[in-house]
Amino acid sequence: MADKYILRVTAGPKYDADSQVEVPVNKSQPIKISTDLADIELNVRIQNYAGLPRQSPETSSYFSTEPHATNNDQYSIAFRFTPKKPAGSSEEGISAADLQFGNDFDHPIRDRLPPGFNTAMNIVKWWIDPGLEGDAYADTPYLYGPALSSFNVMHVGEGTYDEQKGGLWFEEGGDEAGLEVREKIGAPATSKERMKWALRKDSKEQWMFEYGKTYGMDFFNPYLDFSNLALRLPGFQLAIMKYWDGQGLREEGPKRSHQLRYVLRNRSTGDVYLVVLFTILYKTDVNEDGSLKTGADASKVGDLPPPSTVQHDSHDETKALEEAKKQLGPSAAEQTNADDVD
Repeated sequence: MADKYILRVTAGPKYDADSQVEVPVNKSQPIKISTDLADIELNVRIQNYAGLPRQSPETSSYFSTEPHATNNDQYSIAFRFTPKKPAGSSEEGISAADLQFGNDFDHPIRDRLPPGFNTAMNIVKWWIDPGLEGDAYADTPYLYGPALSSFNVMHVGEGTYDEQKGGLWFEEGGDEAGLEVREKIGAPATSKERMKWALRKDSKEQWMFEYGKTYGMDFFNPYLDFSNLALRLPGFQLAIMKYWDGQGLREEGPKRSHQLRYVLRNRSTGDVYLVVLFTILYKTDVNEDGSLKTGADASKVGDLPPPSTVQHDSHDETKALEEAKKQLGPSAAEQTNADDVD
């Protein structure tokens, strides 16, 4: 089924389509997004990419650089984030308890959740991102985690721009001033330990994303394969095309597009800083020059299987969780006291 589609990545400071610009995937030069709330420089890399714009690089040197080569990482959302002080605000920055990163939708997806969805969520929450929380069954579903525990790399400072590594490059830690800040509040030096430390309420309360200062963040993993439209978690695999479901423009009657969006937002204020949108289009809806035909961002409902009649393969949750533990080791719950997670 995947050969019928082509992927397009856009990004912007808001949800609405007019604020989104096409991202040159795998190009080293980042795009810049600037609003009254934040300045952002963004790179998106996808392994084995065959999407828009036309003639995009198939890969990035980022993926041949460690640790990504060993991890077999399939995609990366990396950016510099410089929050700005809102007019009239007395705060010095954004609390780590408020800065969230994750996925959300503007319409229900509960009727199209795949078999084994709860198992997949358990694997993600128990082993991969224990800070993740949300409600996939709500009318407006969301799955957010604290940015401090969700991002694989957190750099307090600007990081570097290195074309040999695919553009923006961040190491866990920070510049000289950033390292001092981390040391002062007791933030661990390694990525894995920082992500675990950030699950604690007191850790999030100590960390502040200060206005006017720049932070480098990189989110990556080997689990979502965009080239084959497949989710490959340890112990759980799924061809995701028929479940990848978003709401497209409505001109006449109900229309749907296949979309997945990542959002950087403020939990307390609801402010949105960044929206990265992965949209799957029909190849027949894209012109030779890569531009979209009229209505291309609203695909046909009929190509998605009816949610009430689709036949599913059997699913063994116990076996899936055992395999996940075999590959990933003890879960976060087994490594972290319940009181440490908030």
